[in-house]
Amino acid sequence: MEAVLLLTDARELAELISSVDAVPASGWVAGVSAAFAAALVAKAAARSDGWSDSAGARAQAVDLRDRLLALAAQDAKAYESALGALERRDSGLASALDTAAEVPLALAEAAADVALLAADATERADGASRADAAAAAALAAGAARAAAKLVAINLSTQPGDERIAAAGRAVEAADDAARQALAAEF
Repeated sequence: MEAVLLLTDARELAELISSVDAVPASGWVAGVSAAFAAALVAKAAARSDGWSDSAGARAQAVDLRDRLLALAAQDAKAYESALGALERRDSGLASALDTAAEVPLALAEAAADVALLAADATERADGASRADAAAAAALAAGAARAAAKLVAINLSTQPGDERIAAAGRAVEAADDAARQALAAEF
């Protein structure tokens, strides 16, 4: 019964994302995807009795999961605000775009943290949990890349902005971690 409810909830979530409504959009999806990746790391740690620091890794993963979910909600609000300012063509547009860049930057950096933790979990977790950790690293790297693209889009009128480079560094860290995790022998 729970599996059927889960499938229904997942389908409803997919319907919400694919609706004509502006929100939730790619920033929210990137944040939630990275949060799910963190949840996989937490699961890998919880299922790894042979990993001496699994409790610490689990706590860190849960903290990242919760932070990413909060950032996803902030991103949806910032995106709605930026869209509203754009439609009104008001003087608050620059400020709205600035905020709309800050949140995905935080998402990219937190997703990179998840990828790094997942790569570590790929090496330390028990048995089949290593596959979950490797998948988490790949998912987190994709989320970091998506969020970094949003930073660049929102700052397109400010090409030298340091936040674009910071987002790029987060992507590089996440990609390196994902490559390491996916190359691990199980």
